[in-house]
Amino acid sequence: MPELPEVETYRRFLDELVVGQTITAFEVLDAHVLGTPEDTLRPALVGRTISGTSRLGKNCFLLLDNGQVLVLHFGMSGDVGAYRDAADAPRFTRVALHLDSGLRAAFVDPRKFGRIRLAESVAAYQQAKKLGPDALELTVSELTDRLTKRKTLLKPLLLDQRLTAGLGNWIVDEVLFQAKIHPERIANTVTAAEVKRLHAAVQLVLTTAIAAEANYRNFPASFLIHAREWDESATPGTDSHEFCPRHPRTRIEKKYVGGRATYFCPKCQPEPAE
Repeated sequence: MPELPEVETYRRFLDELVVGQTITAFEVLDAHVLGTPEDTLRPALVGRTISGTSRLGKNCFLLLDNGQVLVLHFGMSGDVGAYRDAADAPRFTRVALHLDSGLRAAFVDPRKFGRIRLAESVAAYQQAKKLGPDALELTVSELTDRLTKRKTLLKPLLLDQRLTAGLGNWIVDEVLFQAKIHPERIANTVTAAEVKRLHAAVQLVLTTAIAAEANYRNFPASFLIHAREWDESATPGTDSHEFCPRHPRTRIEKKYVGGRATYFCPKCQPEPAE
């Protein structure tokens, strides 16, 4: 599933490809991914120039020269691509923006859970979807305010996009591991020092993932993600990835917290007292 790091990678790709370009045609190959009707999107887009790109959490925005924005949400399997000729369109291209450069920007989505919408602005979309601040822009004081008032489990709260936009399941596990906090801590029991560690861990995890262009096999061996059963790239040919990188004799545990598969180190992240 495309998470914040993937979407930021897509945004940077689109920023180089489409900014300054005028949309000459709006090609719909599968209307299932349209969150705004095609007969509304086409006249709103054709002839408009793309003035910039933006991102909020897992949402990517193409900024139009009239102030409106095209919202790209990638669902479970969405991606972007570029091509010139129809025969070269990426497989599972659902929508293509034809640009005056001769290139076409493709919205690619094998499973068709992604959506393309028109919004009046990024702020209007954020308000309509009740999204919190982007996870990379969340401040320590904002995080403190959001945690100290809540008597709920920490992991599900961090996954709530109303708290902050962009933290997905593996990211929250990684953040909690790096901050050495158990996923079942009650939010309002987290100390001021732990909030600072959480905030620093959010920055570390997201900036590391973005720098690696969301290729998790290039993450440091000190990251928990290698223990998520499917990635032994940090320790090829061994089972070392199943153990804590800080405590090689402690096996990473898996349980379900708030209905989501959760990985943690029982030594680094001790269970909260009853």
